[in-house]
Amino acid sequence: MTVTYDENAAAPADPSDSLFARACRGERTSRPPVWFMRQAGRSLPEYRRLREGVPMLESCTRPDMVTEITLQPVRRYGVDAAIFYSDIVVPLRAVGVDVDVKPGVGPVLGRPIRSRADLDLLRPLEPGEVSFVDEAVRALVGELGGTPLIGFAGAPFTLASYLVEGGPSKHHEVTKALMHSDPELWHELLSRVAGISAMFLDVQVRAGASAVQLFDSWAGALSAADYAKYVHPHSAEVLDSVIDVPRIHFGVGTSEFLPLMASAGADVVGVDWRLPLDEAALRVPGKPLQGNLDPALLGADWPVVEREVHRIVAEGRRAPAHIFNLGHGVLPATDPGVLARVVETVQAAGGAGVAGAAAGA
Repeated sequence: MTVTYDENAAAPADPSDSLFARACRGERTSRPPVWFMRQAGRSLPEYRRLREGVPMLESCTRPDMVTEITLQPVRRYGVDAAIFYSDIVVPLRAVGVDVDVKPGVGPVLGRPIRSRADLDLLRPLEPGEVSFVDEAVRALVGELGGTPLIGFAGAPFTLASYLVEGGPSKHHEVTKALMHSDPELWHELLSRVAGISAMFLDVQVRAGASAVQLFDSWAGALSAADYAKYVHPHSAEVLDSVIDVPRIHFGVGTSEFLPLMASAGADVVGVDWRLPLDEAALRVPGKPLQGNLDPALLGADWPVVEREVHRIVAEGRRAPAHIFNLGHGVLPATDPGVLARVVETVQAAGGAGVAGAAAGA
């Protein structure tokens, strides 16, 4: 039986009754809920004004600033969910790792982890070390009302790649060499990172986050066999630690092992722009999907963007439920006006879409 909901109904007071939450549970909705990865910050002029003179990681530790930045895109776009403003390396810094986010570069470490002795740099994360996260999430839950807040953390492989390489890497050659040369060290490293990410998510969920997303930005650098052997168990450890809220698992360039990512414990599978959603639905049958407009296309003429939005909404109907998003994060040069039009287009995609969804299910 197909269950549908009216997107024009009054917004629920409880985030668990929201369009986003229902889609996460695999319930058919009359149109896809919509939010954007990296909607908090980057392309918004109000974000840049607020962040002026404030280093990235400092902004992530100031609850008032985190709250305001998280709310900015909700106010501007009317998206169906908020994403908590932070950075994947925040919990690493909280446990004492010498890491900073350099503008135009990304996370850079003072001392990479490449030997067994270096593992001492990674101790368990204590909740009190990220009390600013707890404070910000609680403030946001109060401000957002029925709009769900999504918490997030970096997946073990992506965080480990920064820890081993010492910063961003195109080829992850040091990471792969360590992974294959010393599997015992590798698994111990990822186990420690998984524990840190799990605790970071736990703090957010206990403070009131309605869902979480595990980001694996660099997992696409791996083969399916290497992912299964060296990464999957640790991502599963993180996702298995999350209770009571939906779990979204997203990776970039991971189309060839999407079923493995789904089997790590995700309730919703994020799909990047490389794989059409109707094909993704065949690869992970029964799973709600999230995605997957190419963020670079937001710079194209509006008729191009509009056509792509309608295509993705149509392809998403092949899944049990679909959450509209980009295939990766909002790019800094993106025109906020275009994102606003995307939201309007998706939120108008009801009516006939329900019949199409039922026929294609």
